[in-house]
Amino acid sequence: MKKPDASAIRQALAEESKAHLDELELFGSIASTNTYLMSQLPPAAGRFRVAVADHQTSGRGRHYRRWLSPPGAGLYLSFAYSFEKQPENVPSLTLAIGVGVVNALQELGIGGVSLKWPNDIVALDGKLGGILTEMQSRPGKSVTIVTGIGLNMALPDDVEQKIESDWAARTVDLSTICDLLPETSEIIAMLLQHLHTSMRKFESFGFDGFAEHWSAYDWLKNRKVIVDQPDQKVSGVAAGVDKDGALLIDTDDGKIRMVSGSVMIAGLAA
Repeated sequence: MKKPDASAIRQALAEESKAHLDELELFGSIASTNTYLMSQLPPAAGRFRVAVADHQTSGRGRHYRRWLSPPGAGLYLSFAYSFEKQPENVPSLTLAIGVGVVNALQELGIGGVSLKWPNDIVALDGKLGGILTEMQSRPGKSVTIVTGIGLNMALPDDVEQKIESDWAARTVDLSTICDLLPETSEIIAMLLQHLHTSMRKFESFGFDGFAEHWSAYDWLKNRKVIVDQPDQKVSGVAAGVDKDGALLIDTDDGKIRMVSGSVMIAGLAA
């Protein structure tokens, strides 16, 4: 897998996104691209900066699970974007970003990718990647969101046995689901393009601007699930998401909303 090139990434960006990019940094190895951007000065409102790594030594996912990042096997990208003011319903931004990621892959000719609420990227019923969003504190009304995207590109055989997931029986990589894997720089540029577009769209329309696409990409819908929360477990059938991005579940007692919790597939639950 050819290493990404900063010049090639910038050249592939549309002029609008290129004009709003403050910084693009490529690392051979780093503890965590999200941790790095969270420690840096945030971009000005409406602008973004990016960190990409070939290898993370302390990659992390949701609930601080370890994110496996073997060298040369995946794409690890973080995107810091500053909103003029804090958008409404920030938790649903993760879902909106997921839509942007799938749209980017589709534009590259990579199909068959779905989303598992709230932050997993799925292909062939396995874990293709994940999304981690964090809010960076800054003075004034503006707010910066740092989004980490992890995508498996070409995993070594032994990684599948090391997966840390409460729902996926295996990992999947891009090299498995497409006939010809695009150049890494091309994938990065397309992701940045769609992430920038998604942030601006969310700023204007919130999750409403993404709900229809999310429904089309919803991997959980109509599956029997168990949602594990600190004080209870809820069983039922996933019924899509509400207008604010909350997970809807049909239970014996009616439809309920879940705004947090780990979602397991009932047949795969331990």
